[in-house]
Amino acid sequence: MQLYNTLSAEERAQLIDEAGKERLTLSFYAYAKIEDPKKFRDDLFIAWNALDALGRIYVAHEGINAQMSIPADQFEAFRDTLEEYDFMKGIRLNVAVEQDNHSFLKLTIKVRHKIVADGLNDETFDVTNKGVHLKAQEFNNMLDDPNTIVVDFRNHYESEVGHFEGAITPDVENFRESLPIINEQLQDFKEDKNLLMYCTGGIRCEKASAYFKHQGFKNVFQLEGGIIEYTRQIKEENIKSKFIGKNFVFDHRLGERITDDIISQCHQCGKPCDNHTNCSNDACHLLFIQCDECKAAMENCCSTECLETIHLPWEEQVKLRKGLQVGNKVFRKGKSEALKFKNSGDLSTQALAKATKTESKDIRQKIRVKKTLIGRAEHYYSKSKIAQFLIESKELSVGDKVLISGPTTGEWEMTITEIYVNGAPNETAKQGDQITFELPFRVRLSDKLYKIQHPENA
Repeated sequence: MQLYNTLSAEERAQLIDEAGKERLTLSFYAYAKIEDPKKFRDDLFIAWNALDALGRIYVAHEGINAQMSIPADQFEAFRDTLEEYDFMKGIRLNVAVEQDNHSFLKLTIKVRHKIVADGLNDETFDVTNKGVHLKAQEFNNMLDDPNTIVVDFRNHYESEVGHFEGAITPDVENFRESLPIINEQLQDFKEDKNLLMYCTGGIRCEKASAYFKHQGFKNVFQLEGGIIEYTRQIKEENIKSKFIGKNFVFDHRLGERITDDIISQCHQCGKPCDNHTNCSNDACHLLFIQCDECKAAMENCCSTECLETIHLPWEEQVKLRKGLQVGNKVFRKGKSEALKFKNSGDLSTQALAKATKTESKDIRQKIRVKKTLIGRAEHYYSKSKIAQFLIESKELSVGDKVLISGPTTGEWEMTITEIYVNGAPNETAKQGDQITFELPFRVRLSDKLYKIQHPENA
């Protein structure tokens, strides 16, 4: 019985593209008492694997937390698999604001001690005794109440690119750090203030609301469905957004734009920016904010040390990181000493947003009118620095200007000087052709390839 993935991410992406079907990125959670998380995990894997459902899911004795990608035509069948369990009957599924067929490329279901690590060891704490859920308009109304304190229960790298007006945004790395900090700050307001809280999809502030009720706070409220559901409701009901900026998400997109406001800055030069990047050095992968200019100059790296490292022979890079822990086990997200402007959340958000709103909107508009999607990345050969793309529409010829774009890769503009088409040198590639050409930077699976034409050349 198959209880594991048999395909690589690249193979899965190719199958998705060949199927030509739309997929939905969604998330959900439920707190419940699960007696046998291991059996629950296995049963879910069997049911969801049959539906070609993909994603990252955590299960524990206290419930389930899931971020997933499912075929749109299997939505009802997927919901039926949830209805098999009493605690998930009628569960709300938060559908992403922006869709991407490659948001998840594996089905990973892990058994954890808790679905949200809270650092608590209090057997009297009842996570199901939660605060009052508020819909978007109700949440907005309470934000306007001067008797309200609103708290963002996300991490610093999430809140620095977008948050609700007037929110307390703790400078924390994880959820468990925020609970004692906020509890200490608000001790004098247990009786007479409305404690209003939110997070991305609702799972963290649901536990937080139960925690603060357990701590004796009388008036505890939370945003139902988090920022994701709030965004859906304000669009459907034409409600003014009191959330400003981007909503950070945990798939490869790294963010969904809610408003045009830019409330953070490039961690390297200080320019207004809210695009997250993972450092290109495989021994680092620091998550930080980087503008297009710094991305080009630093080749997607967070420091000169990492920039020098990625230009070393591949074998030497592997040797340097041998035995080292990598990624955020070494570096704190967005808090490396190499970053000069790493305290974006400390800026006056209103002033920065006002100064940059028009400029950022104009830049995006210019990109829309001058680029045509023609293909997607399939592979990058690190040793030879060769990128492979599949041409999905139009033609590409030597001399064409292209834009390579992706959430982690950023945006790179270049002129095609030489291409190999289906393994042989050629001047032109057509729809369905597989092309390769030399690139000095790494591309990621499903990065997009655009043919561009500058307005002056149109």
